[in-house]
Amino acid sequence: MTREEIFERIRAHLADELEVDAARIGESTRFKEDLQADSLHLVELTVELEDTYGVKIPDDDAVRLLTVGQAAEYVASHAPEPAS
Repeated sequence: MTREEIFERIRAHLADELEVDAARIGESTRFKEDLQADSLHLVELTVELEDTYGVKIPDDDAVRLLTVGQAAEYVASHAPEPAS
C-alpha cells in the first residue's frame, strides 16, 4: 500500500469518526487543533492504524504524531512488507 493510499484511508476514517468533510483534512491538518479530536479519538485512531496496517505504535511515538500527514508517514515507514 502506498503512502497516498494510507493517507486517504486515514482521512476517510477521520471524516467518518469525527463527522467532518474529508475535503477539510489535508497533510498538515492537526488532530486536536483543526479537527477537535480528543484523547479518546486519538487512541481509537491509533488502534485502527495498528489493526489495519500491522504496525505497533508505542505511546511515546503516538503522542508525537500531531498531523494527518505525520500519521500517514509513520504508518508507511513502519508497516511490514507484504509477503511475496
